[in-house]
Amino acid sequence: MEFDIQQSRASLLKAFPYLSAVSDAEWLAAQPFAVSFPAKARLFNKDDASRYGMFLLSGTARITLIEDNGNESVLNLLNSGEVCSLLVLSGLSDREYPGSLIAETDVEAIFLSKSSFLRWIQQYESIRNAIFGGLLDGTLRMSELLRGRQTMPLEARLAKAILRASSEEEPRLAVTHKELAAESGSVREVVSRTLLRFQRKGWIVTGRGWVEVTRRSDLEALLGD
Repeated sequence: MEFDIQQSRASLLKAFPYLSAVSDAEWLAAQPFAVSFPAKARLFNKDDASRYGMFLLSGTARITLIEDNGNESVLNLLNSGEVCSLLVLSGLSDREYPGSLIAETDVEAIFLSKSSFLRWIQQYESIRNAIFGGLLDGTLRMSELLRGRQTMPLEARLAKAILRASSEEEPRLAVTHKELAAESGSVREVVSRTLLRFQRKGWIVTGRGWVEVTRRSDLEALLGD
């Protein structure tokens, strides 16, 4: 669903204050439009990346890759106020965008012409410094995620994914076994068996497309210190 573009620019500057370097004329020339997506929607892929740049105004999205075996794995998470590292690096190197963005929560995003997006990064030092600083943070976060997949047992990785997307106030999360498998670096069948063990221990309750945490402290204990 699209929403008012003038209001969206105010929201954009609140989330990305460094874009104040862009003039009104440049903003209009970029032909921006703002869209809201529901959770689970695929909001950005390689076809979009060939035409647009994108800024995430609100919500959280998953940066995913399709592996050679057809499985989809979560490479990183994108939060409001951040720019997808794959989008920037593939654009600047003139290569095809290798990933996809899937909304984890309801999200709002601004799309604009790819040429303007890349030109702003190269032309304005404040924009370039902020975006590349964000890319560094994202790379470090991605490294931590990948290292965890190599060193943490699956039960701990799965508990971490469930705890990250839930809270004491909102213990139920809308998520499928396949999505948890993608984030934890496993396969759906193994994740389903692990969730069943969690449920038998009384730590969670599961249903079709959702998981509810009932004993958060027990899941936290799997993560150690």
